[in-house]
Amino acid sequence: MPRYEFRCRACGDTFEVNRPMARAGDPASCPQGHADTVKLLSTVAVTGRGGGGPVGGARPAPAGGCCGGGGCC
Repeated sequence: MPRYEFRCRACGDTFEVNRPMARAGDPASCPQGHADTVKLLSTVAVTGRGGGGPVGGARPAPAGGCCGGGGCC
């Protein structure tokens, strides 16, 4: 289940709420009981499978051509 991060405007507390994606936009009360909260934007790190390659799983261009196919891309 996705986890969403919120910040309370009244007390400044930052907290997380686990809920289904269908309820992602629903309001959330802070643990102190305040209702004036805002959902924070989160960053997600995505890595490729395997290891030893460049960051993000990018592969270097093949030698002798820009895309490795019969014609140049």
